[in-house]
Amino acid sequence: MAYVSLCCNCIWSRALQNSGNIESRDSGNYALDESKEIARLKRELRDTQDALDVLKKAIGILGK
Repeated sequence: MAYVSLCCNCIWSRALQNSGNIESRDSGNYALDESKEIARLKRELRDTQDALDVLKKAIGILGK
């Protein structure tokens, strides 16, 4: 859980009252988020394929 100081909270409240929107540093950083998600999915796929290979080998051993 992130904690925001009282000073920052006051600044954000004033910005919201004055403009109706608050800018954040994370806006526009979609390329980085997408690349992280792609890397995570590739790892997950690799792990799943490894698990499938192990199961196939186990079936081959038990089927004899």
